[in-house]
Amino acid sequence: MARYEVIIFWSDDDAAFIAEVPELPGCMADGSTYREALANVEIVIDEWLQTAHDLGRPIPEPKGRLLYA
Repeated sequence: MARYEVIIFWSDDDAAFIAEVPELPGCMADGSTYREALANVEIVIDEWLQTAHDLGRPIPEPKGRLLYA
């Protein structure tokens, strides 16, 4: 499993939880629950990485925690 930071937040506009992966541009998913958003983004991370690999694009190394509250 990839070890990228995932940020999950509630979006009133989407009426869903949004899960974003800041280190992987465009990598995000949603879900009606926090856990569903997390499960969905784990699938999208794998797909993002596989697509980048297949296209010969660079894959960033996970940096760990990027944001601090």
